[in-house]
Amino acid sequence: MKLEASTFLLQWSSGGLLFLWVTTRQRLVALGYGWTTRIIYVAIATTSLIIGLNLNTLWLREISTVLFIIFVLISMGASIKRKNAGVSGQKQITQKRAQRVATMLEKPQPKAVPRAKEFPPFLDLLAPACGTIGLIAGSFEAGGPTWLAICRTLTGAAFLGAVSNSMLLGHWYLVQPGLSRRPIHTLINWTGVLWVPELVFLLIPTGMLSVLNGTIDDNYNGLLGWFWVACVIATIILVYVTKLALRERQYSAVMAATGLMYLAILTGFGMDLVARILLDI
Repeated sequence: MKLEASTFLLQWSSGGLLFLWVTTRQRLVALGYGWTTRIIYVAIATTSLIIGLNLNTLWLREISTVLFIIFVLISMGASIKRKNAGVSGQKQITQKRAQRVATMLEKPQPKAVPRAKEFPPFLDLLAPACGTIGLIAGSFEAGGPTWLAICRTLTGAAFLGAVSNSMLLGHWYLVQPGLSRRPIHTLINWTGVLWVPELVFLLIPTGMLSVLNGTIDDNYNGLLGWFWVACVIATIILVYVTKLALRERQYSAVMAATGLMYLAILTGFGMDLVARILLDI
């Protein structure tokens, strides 16, 4: 089962946009986070398309990537067009805080701001839906047990998207310091949950157990296999420690969690990508 760079990059961008939807549907994070995240994953998807068209073209995957990019741009345009409406959850929190301060100072209660038509979060699902078609096509092209290739590719997409967005969202707290911690808790929880099927699918034969017992030679006397084991263990430990850090009430806890998720990206990518290189999937 062979590894294709274009499939891997489409996998990463599709997972990232899926978990952008997980965040935007909560209506707590400001629109700028969505703009930043979409730009990042459009750039990754565009790189995937360029590589696919120049090295090993698979037309269903490349067409899916083009549609992915188009739908991300549509979503971006809709968000920019309705930027003045803001996000309802953030506005409600701001209004409640203002009312609480007004009550403490015995001032008149601030008037409620009429709601404008907001950006519809479901638009962020269209791009990963298109990307999924391309990922399935890439899984068929990879060879080997097709069902296992599809499971590994889709699970890896979700796992990489969750861990990447956890780090990106952590940085956004610098821009929006009053933001509730619920969105970042959600992404970190998903990273921990997805770690399980990611590990299981990579162990199913022919999998990483074959590397560890020497059936598949990693050309480094087994060193890369044990490096993969270290990445697997370190990733779940970092997720757990990040959860512990977020229990602290101080604002610096979010920055500490962001730093830990930086490390989790390195170990998470090591968990996924090292296995794909060794198994050539």
